[in-house]
Amino acid sequence: MGKQLVIIGGGIAGLSAGVYAQTCGFDVTILESHSIPGGNCTSWKRRGYLFEGGMHWLTGSNRKEPMYKVWRHIGALNDDVTVHYPEPFKEYIHKGASIRLYRDVDLTEKHMIALSPSDEKEIRALCNNIRKVSKLVMPVADLSGVKVTRKQRPPIKLLYQYLSSNHKMRKSSQIPKEDYIKKFHHEGLRELFSHLCAGKYSATWLYFSMAVQARGDGGFPEGGSLPFVGRIVKKFKELGGNIVFNTRADRVVTENGKAIGVEAGGTYFPADAVIVAADAMQIDHLFDTLPQAPWLDEMRAQAKPVMCTFVSLGINADLKQYPKDCIFKLDAPLKIAEHSHDFLKVGNYANDSHYSPAGKAAVTMILTSDSYDFWKKAREEGRYEEEKEKVAADVIAALTTQLPEIADRVEVYDVATPLTYERYCANWKGSWMTKMAHTMKIKAYPAVVSNISGVYFAGQRMRPPGGLPVAARSGRAAVQYLCRDTNTLFISEE
Repeated sequence: MGKQLVIIGGGIAGLSAGVYAQTCGFDVTILESHSIPGGNCTSWKRRGYLFEGGMHWLTGSNRKEPMYKVWRHIGALNDDVTVHYPEPFKEYIHKGASIRLYRDVDLTEKHMIALSPSDEKEIRALCNNIRKVSKLVMPVADLSGVKVTRKQRPPIKLLYQYLSSNHKMRKSSQIPKEDYIKKFHHEGLRELFSHLCAGKYSATWLYFSMAVQARGDGGFPEGGSLPFVGRIVKKFKELGGNIVFNTRADRVVTENGKAIGVEAGGTYFPADAVIVAADAMQIDHLFDTLPQAPWLDEMRAQAKPVMCTFVSLGINADLKQYPKDCIFKLDAPLKIAEHSHDFLKVGNYANDSHYSPAGKAAVTMILTSDSYDFWKKAREEGRYEEEKEKVAADVIAALTTQLPEIADRVEVYDVATPLTYERYCANWKGSWMTKMAHTMKIKAYPAVVSNISGVYFAGQRMRPPGGLPVAARSGRAAVQYLCRDTNTLFISEE
C-alpha cells in the first residue's frame, strides 16, 4: 500500500488522525464539508459576543493525565496554553440556597453534610466512590501488532488503580440513576444529581463526572474551542498536511474490495487508504457496497442520540458574581419543542474577555431533549424561524425570573437546534453524544470492517458516550490500524 491518505471529516477525530498519520509519513488530505474545521468543537460570534458551542470542560487538560500527551502530540495543548479551573466547578441554586460542587472532594462532602445532615451516610458513600473513581485514569493503549517508537505501558500502580476503580464503575453501571438518587432525602441534592446524569441511565456517570474534577482534571483551555482547534490545524499544516473546506464527500471509491479514493463535489481524490471520520451512524451513503462488521451492527442497535436546543444570549449586564457553570430550578416548567424543562443549566462567560465585552456577559444554555422530529416538522411546515423566536423569548423570560438584573438587557440571542448541528457538523439527528444505558459496556469499537480493505473509521461514536477525548483517541486508533496494515512505524507521543 502507498502513502496517500484521504480523511473524510475535519472534526477532532479527523484532525487527530491527520496529525498522527502525517507524523508517520503519510501524505494526508482532509475533506471538510464546513467552511471551518472542528466539527462539534466550535464557537461562533454574534455582535461582539462569542458563544461557546462545543467545549465546556476538557478531560486531559491536566499535564499528569495520559490524555494530555495526546492533546500535546496533536498540537491542541502546549506549555503556552493557560488552562482555567473554576471553583466551585458547578453550583445549583435551590430555593434561594446554593449547592456547590468543589474539586476538593472533602470540601464538597463537608458542604453537603452541612446542607443535609440526614443524608450524611449516603453523602460519605458518594464521596468515597468519587475518590475511588477519580483514580480511573483512561490509559492510552497501543493496538496489538503495531510497531511503535515508544510502547505505551501504564505503571503497575496505575493498572491496579484502574482495575479497582473499574470494578466500582461496572458495579454502579448496573444501577439505574433513578434508583440511586432516591436514596437521598434532600430535594435539592436529588434534583442536582438528576441533572448531572441528564441523558444518562446509570449512576456511574454521577461518579465519573465528579471524579474527573476531583483529580484535578476537567479544566477549560483559555479561548475555548476555536484556538484549541486552530492549534491542531496549525500542527497538521506544518507537517505538510492539506485540508480542503466546503467539500462534502459523496462516495468512497472501491475496486476489488479495496478503497482507492474519494469522490467529493465533482472532484476525485485518489487514495491508498481512507479514514472515515464522519458520524458512523450515517455513513452508508458513502459506499456502493455497505460496510459490514459486528461492531457496526452493535452500535446501530444500541445507540440513542443525545441532542439539544442550544440557546445563547449576549447580555448587557455584569454577571461576574455568578459562577461559570450554574443551574437554576425554574419557578414554572419551560416548554421547548414539546418537552418540559424544570431547570436551566447556564454557562456564564462574564469573567472571560474572549467571550464577553467589558461589563457584559455571554451566556449559553443547553436544553437536552429528543427534539429532532419537532424541529424537522417545523422546518417542513415553514415555521422553523418562528419556533426559534418563541424558544428565545421563553428562555429569556425564564432566566429573567432567576436573574432580574438582565430584564430588557438582552442585546443578542441565537438558537441552534439539532437541525443546525446536522447541517454544519453532519451529525446523526444533530446529536453530539450517545446516551449510555445501564446495560451498555464502556468499550471502544474496532476501526475496520470485514468486507472493505483500506478503509478505517474514527469519530466520537467509536466509544460511547463520546466527547472530545474519545474523538481524538479514535483518530489515533485508526492510524494505528493503518500503520499495522501497512507495516509502518507508528510515531508515538513523547
